[in-house]
Amino acid sequence: MTLPTLLDTWRRSQARAVGSSFPRVDAIAKISGAADFVGDLSVAGMLHGKVLRSDVAHARIRRVQVEAAEQMPGVVAVLVGEDLADIDPYFGHAIRDRPIVAIDEVRFVGEPIAAVAAETEAQAEAAVLAITVEYTELPVVAGLDAALAPDAVLVHEAPTRPGFAHGLGKLPERDGNVCYRYGFERGDIDEAASLADIVIERDYDFPAVYQYSMETHAVIARHDGAEISLWANCQHPFLVRAEIAMLFGFPVDRVRVVVPFLGGGFGSKSYTKMEPIAVALARKAGRAVKIVNRVDESMVTTRRHNMKCRMRTMATKEGRLLGRQVELWLDTGAYADNGPRVTATAGDAAPGPYRWPSVKVQAHCVYTNTGPSGSYRAFGATHLQWIGESQIDEIARLVGVDPLEFRRRNLLRPGEEVRPGGRPLDADLIGDVEKAAAAIGWGRERIANRGLGISVGLLAAGAHPVSTASVRMDADGGVIVLVGSTEMGQGTRTVMAQIAAEVLAMDPTRVAVHGTDTRFTPYDRSTGASRSTTVAGKAVELAARKVLDALLETAEAFFETSERRELKADDGRIWCRGSSVAYAELIAKRFGFVGGELRGHGEVRPQQGSGSFAEGPVFWEVCVAGAEIELDRDTGAVRVLQTSSIADVGRAINPQLIERQDEGGALQGIGNALFEEMLYTDDGVLLNDTLLDYRIPATEDVPEKMTCIIVENGDGPGPFGAKGCGEGVLAALPAAIVN
Repeated sequence: MTLPTLLDTWRRSQARAVGSSFPRVDAIAKISGAADFVGDLSVAGMLHGKVLRSDVAHARIRRVQVEAAEQMPGVVAVLVGEDLADIDPYFGHAIRDRPIVAIDEVRFVGEPIAAVAAETEAQAEAAVLAITVEYTELPVVAGLDAALAPDAVLVHEAPTRPGFAHGLGKLPERDGNVCYRYGFERGDIDEAASLADIVIERDYDFPAVYQYSMETHAVIARHDGAEISLWANCQHPFLVRAEIAMLFGFPVDRVRVVVPFLGGGFGSKSYTKMEPIAVALARKAGRAVKIVNRVDESMVTTRRHNMKCRMRTMATKEGRLLGRQVELWLDTGAYADNGPRVTATAGDAAPGPYRWPSVKVQAHCVYTNTGPSGSYRAFGATHLQWIGESQIDEIARLVGVDPLEFRRRNLLRPGEEVRPGGRPLDADLIGDVEKAAAAIGWGRERIANRGLGISVGLLAAGAHPVSTASVRMDADGGVIVLVGSTEMGQGTRTVMAQIAAEVLAMDPTRVAVHGTDTRFTPYDRSTGASRSTTVAGKAVELAARKVLDALLETAEAFFETSERRELKADDGRIWCRGSSVAYAELIAKRFGFVGGELRGHGEVRPQQGSGSFAEGPVFWEVCVAGAEIELDRDTGAVRVLQTSSIADVGRAINPQLIERQDEGGALQGIGNALFEEMLYTDDGVLLNDTLLDYRIPATEDVPEKMTCIIVENGDGPGPFGAKGCGEGVLAALPAAIVN
């Protein structure tokens, strides 16, 4: 079916832009191959870069010999740590601990030591193989137990330096290999234990997993001495711009970051990753350089944290929850990356969405000699919901109460406090879990070797509510939306077009949404934490309303009326007392000739006064799922037969996109629950760094039935009462499968 046919079908079936499953605006470009990703791009004079990576987990670097590589055909530049002596070469938005290339010491297998720029990719690869490194190996702490041992070698000896955008207040001093701590306590946990009839205490291990987006990390960098330009598949282009400017001593306006089509992220492309090494190599070469990671290289660039956790949950014999005590340790690898924020989020998620008289949480972020850990969809919440919901089911069985009924008795209600001083609960969790349970047949007669499970949680979503947007209506009535939120497959461009079209009462096909280019696109803090529709979408709505105001103002003069309530926008026209005028005609009247344009600027910031974005979090994302599984008792193999998930979105801008987001998240949840795990040796070597060895869900793992239930209450702070979605199912489904 062609795009015109899709759009004709949509027009016949829909009356409004918002609330309809408008076809993706980028669908044809992607499926036809017309969409350009970073790997497809080329700029004038571009070289190809390859990175030499450490093959040991911890060592002093005695010598890096590059002379042979420099003499090889096509080689233009070889970058080593000594080339960075004129700058402060350490980056990291939370803790500034990661060198562009290793300086004096390597801390994980895969750490960049040198990089080569050559005329062809093959020449660069050959030159990398010609570089030799002499090491003095050091003791390795390749896991949490080793890193936390009293006599453990330190991964970092230098004092902690806060990153430029950590947003976590004063960072604590490092304690051994613990680089960050977070905790809180309410009530009296010892009293809760003394009153409890039931105490469940367990130790848990959660494996490291890889985000595995379809596209690996890729970047083109150009450094001409006056400006730095980047074409990068990054989720946070404005934060990358700021960090690159800081690293290389440039004003922010002299750094440009362009994000073309992006093949998935799931957090793997959050913050700064390969951009610094590409810029440094381009600086030395004096020409643009492209670096595209292989899968194995991306797997040592970022991953999700593995975790150890001790959880104790206390309840009465009647089934009333009394308290929960949690201590957890997250393995952030050799460099902090987003570890401190993941640690804080995991700590916040530890109690779960229940009514607790007493809670005590202690969370620790730990350095080890493994690849750095960063963000992954629903970070922090997935770890703790799996553990917490397992204990909730265990207590329900001991009490002799149906797990669904047990949750009805103990879950928070709408308007109740989730955490002191924060946003009250803005969702009906009991209603949501009842819907998820019903969808998988909860309460029906059980079938042999099959099981049903449910899971409920909350994710603090909408982080950093700072977004701006620009909406421009051209002389012919067409609209261009400029917004800095990154489209990485989730449908952002489509949703932004629908929001603008709804405000302006026009056909979404007349709205074009342009991708991120920090030179031209208005500022957006980041793409993550389910914030794009809620925060960036609100900025688009506000900008579009200013354009509509200008149209209505001009229409008042056109219709000779001072009563704005007589005016109505519909189908690309302003109507008044049965007559109408096209937007293009109003623009011509406003400017006195054919030409001119209307512009609107929208911004969202925490201090806007309404309180919608000032409270933390911006909204609570519901993490509710159900699963039916089948167990082969001979082999122990588990097959997921069906799943259900709740998308509590306030207002569904595009229902089909919501359903597809939840289906994708459910498949990731199946992989997390059943077979995904990054396996390290005691020497810090990643064993399964290819698709052959790292098992992700395949076609045969797709459940027979996947149900996404969209809940609309119009209670979100985003456009038309919307809230974000897409992460909750990944947090919830592994726990539902376990249960």
